[in-house]
Amino acid sequence: MRFNEYRILWILVLFDLPTETKKDRKLYAKFRKDIMADGFAMFQFSIYLRHCSSRENADVHIARVKGLLPPKGHVGILTVTDKQFGMMELFYGKEQKELPNTPQQLELF
Repeated sequence: MRFNEYRILWILVLFDLPTETKKDRKLYAKFRKDIMADGFAMFQFSIYLRHCSSRENADVHIARVKGLLPPKGHVGILTVTDKQFGMMELFYGKEQKELPNTPQQLELF
C-alpha cells in the first residue's frame, strides 16, 4: 500500500502523573524514560509524540504504551493522521513556528 498523508500517523501520549512522593516521582521518570526508549519525543511538557508509517505500526506502539502505564495518574493516547498533524499551528509567544518535519527515513521494523 502506498504511503500518503492519510495513512501515516502520529501518536500523541498526554499524561498527568502525580509527583508528590519520592515513589511517585520515580514512577513518573520511569514512564517518561520508557516511552522515550520506544521512540517518543517530547513535544511539550507531558506531551510526547511518535511518527508511525502505518496503522499497524501505530497499534504496536500504542500497545507498548499501554503496557507501561503507571498505577496512578491520567494518560491519554491520541492518534492523528499526518495530514491533520500538518494543519496544526504552533506559536511561541506571538511568534509562529514551523512544525517539525515528517521523518524521511522509513522504519524497517
